[in-house]
Amino acid sequence: MLFVDGGVCAPKGFLASGIGCGIRKAGKKDLALIVSQKRCAAAGVYTKNLVKGAPIIVTQEHIKNGYARAVIVNSGNANTCNDNGIDIAEGMCELVEKFTGVSSSDVVVGSTGVIGQKLSLEPISCGMPALVMGLGKNSEDAATAIMTTDTVKKEVAVKFELGGKTVKMGAIAKGSGMIHPDMATMLVFVTTDAAINPEMLQKALEFSIQDSFNMISVDRDTSTNDTMVVLANGMAENQEIISEGKDFDAFKAALYELSLDLSRRIAKDGEGATKLLECVVTGAKSAEDARKIAKSVICSPLLKCAMFGSDANWGRVLCAIGYAGADVDVTKVAVGFKSEAGEIRVCENGGGIEFSEEKAKEVLSCGDIIINATLGDGNATATAFGCDLTYDYVKINGDYRS
Repeated sequence: MLFVDGGVCAPKGFLASGIGCGIRKAGKKDLALIVSQKRCAAAGVYTKNLVKGAPIIVTQEHIKNGYARAVIVNSGNANTCNDNGIDIAEGMCELVEKFTGVSSSDVVVGSTGVIGQKLSLEPISCGMPALVMGLGKNSEDAATAIMTTDTVKKEVAVKFELGGKTVKMGAIAKGSGMIHPDMATMLVFVTTDAAINPEMLQKALEFSIQDSFNMISVDRDTSTNDTMVVLANGMAENQEIISEGKDFDAFKAALYELSLDLSRRIAKDGEGATKLLECVVTGAKSAEDARKIAKSVICSPLLKCAMFGSDANWGRVLCAIGYAGADVDVTKVAVGFKSEAGEIRVCENGGGIEFSEEKAKEVLSCGDIIINATLGDGNATATAFGCDLTYDYVKINGDYRS
């Protein structure tokens, strides 16, 4: 598998566009469109928050038959907790049909932004001619148009082999705040020219998120609009994947690697963040215990603050392990920190050891920090992704609607 350029337009048969239609401040792109030349197998996963945006309800209905062909997404307004939300989401899909000919029932719709604020179809309708005219190899524009507090666009693409055919897979994502494990944790739209039926596509998607998107957290807030949808149009002309086997393993491995790459990007771009944190847990009794502990550590506000200050306050790691709800013998735990500046062990057998504070400061002053937690209880491992907690997080969220 190789990483390639092109984002969602890397696979055959997909075009994208992104424009500013006036939902957000003037000059900001806020409307994205992805269209496939052919109808696609479709699969999706969504937030487990009981409060769900209207776009999720509409998307679930549209792809319950396992197929779709286009995606329309707006930023700046979540279209959530509105009495006319379903009508607006359906209206967006109908606009896609009007301007592209793609059946509205084959359209995936997404929204992100402020919750509880009415969304008007007028700016979207007015922007549709330009949006459709812009359809081309414009993944970057689409990736930019779905951003809210993101500071960088997030797109990626890979190519790999299936049965002697070259297959490509691309994605765009948004996510910076309101990020917490429990799929989804953001908006992600994936395209591929692989031939795979809807059942196996859904199975691959659910596999890919378990140790990627479900293992990231910025602020412990699970959003109302989190959605990940994969579209597969089959234009690579590989033999259709209809069951498990070598080709299915290759497909789900590619989707996992793509998901893992985007997970790191989202965690690193956490609101106000200056550092990417990875907690690597080894020696757990079970994968479930390892995941619980890794998540608990990267979710700890105190640990996140310590990482912002480059403070080797390892006691906060032990504390987070202790309340994770996992089966662990804390007297066996060892903790270390690692970065491009080196590695330092700060705790063994659940207790402190002598270490150089100066060296620890040097290690923790880098942009990417690995927190190693060795449990000594078994063979299971897990990694979770997060970020530090800074002054800017409060500033960003203190005036989010302003």
